[in-house]
Amino acid sequence: MRIFRNAPLLTQGRFIVATLGVTQIIGYGTLYYSFSPLAASMGQEFGWPSDWVFGAFSASLLASGLASPWVGRWIDRFGAGRIMAIGSIGAAIALLACALSPNAIVFVIGLVVIELASTFVLYNAAFALLVQIKPTTAKTSITHLTLIAGFASTIFWPVTTALHEHLTWREVYYVFAAAHLLFCLPIHFWLARLSRNHLELAIKAAMPIVEGTLPTDRVRMGFVLMVSGFALLGFINAAILIHMLPILAALGLGSVSVLVGTLFGPAQVASRLFSLVSGNRLQPLSLAIISTGLMSSAIAILLWSGNWLTGALAFAVIFGLGSGLSSIAQGTLPLALFGSMGYGERVGQSTAVRLVASSAAPFVFAFIMHWLGIGPSLLVCVAVGCLAAASFALIGRQLRIRPEETVSAAG
Repeated sequence: MRIFRNAPLLTQGRFIVATLGVTQIIGYGTLYYSFSPLAASMGQEFGWPSDWVFGAFSASLLASGLASPWVGRWIDRFGAGRIMAIGSIGAAIALLACALSPNAIVFVIGLVVIELASTFVLYNAAFALLVQIKPTTAKTSITHLTLIAGFASTIFWPVTTALHEHLTWREVYYVFAAAHLLFCLPIHFWLARLSRNHLELAIKAAMPIVEGTLPTDRVRMGFVLMVSGFALLGFINAAILIHMLPILAALGLGSVSVLVGTLFGPAQVASRLFSLVSGNRLQPLSLAIISTGLMSSAIAILLWSGNWLTGALAFAVIFGLGSGLSSIAQGTLPLALFGSMGYGERVGQSTAVRLVASSAAPFVFAFIMHWLGIGPSLLVCVAVGCLAAASFALIGRQLRIRPEETVSAAG
């Protein structure tokens, strides 16, 4: 990769996005999407019901959420590339620890460490890296990255299922640990070295920063509304994605549930491709509002259609479209509203709240589905999605408020 050190910045930037895309596919595929296909076997081995297994996963997401603000500050201080390299080693160790766990307690600890490692290597760190390299083009670079990484579920749901047909869940985790060491670590190590390159530092120092669109006196309220919206979105996204295959099976679509689930990834990619070819004309706030509408509508369609295959296919596609746009908004909306200064820390704080909400989703959804059935659990997700849309819409009002209105309200 040394040949890219002195390459033109545009070519080098494309290569950075491409290689980051590979690590994001592996990262999301092994640390997040693989859990659902393996959860049943994990529960059987430890004698746990499904809601206990997903409760352990929720605890691990909670731990990663609480750690996110610190990781964000470290990204700003030490550079995203170095943090991601450390995270690759941590992810491999965590997967091995979980695979070698002799009992349920060590298994839960392993899950927690896996999700802690994910805060070092997934979107937040990758988005921060793109902002640190060139903030003025970060919006487009983030869209490119999410376009590539959108294949994670499409690749790793069937890959994990296929591996598990021949390997135990522990052996699958061995394979995933090797992937982090053999593929992700070299790429992240290169990015860490690149971030220390004197030429890059000189170019980066000369680049203008991106200013936020929110006036100073409305930054706090805008941040609270943004975090609330993403937290609510994170809840329904985690609840549906982690339980997608069990949900489809419960509706009588078990034989084709994996096929339906694999449409989610291409739909994510399609929405990101649309955003890309449209020249990113849609503002990040509009993307956030549209994404909430699509995700809520998709769940409503699944609730209405029941075991109708066409309805399930429409659900997977529409939910994937909304989730794809949401991923872009998570990276671009903080940059648009608050600017590039302190981006890593601010995104870390936002992610902390979002992951705390997401951490409750698998357990809460499993609990509701177990005691009340699939219908009420899906209806709860629709209602949460509507609240998320309202939060983002209120940010738009903050942008439209005139200064004299603020003074009048204060008086």
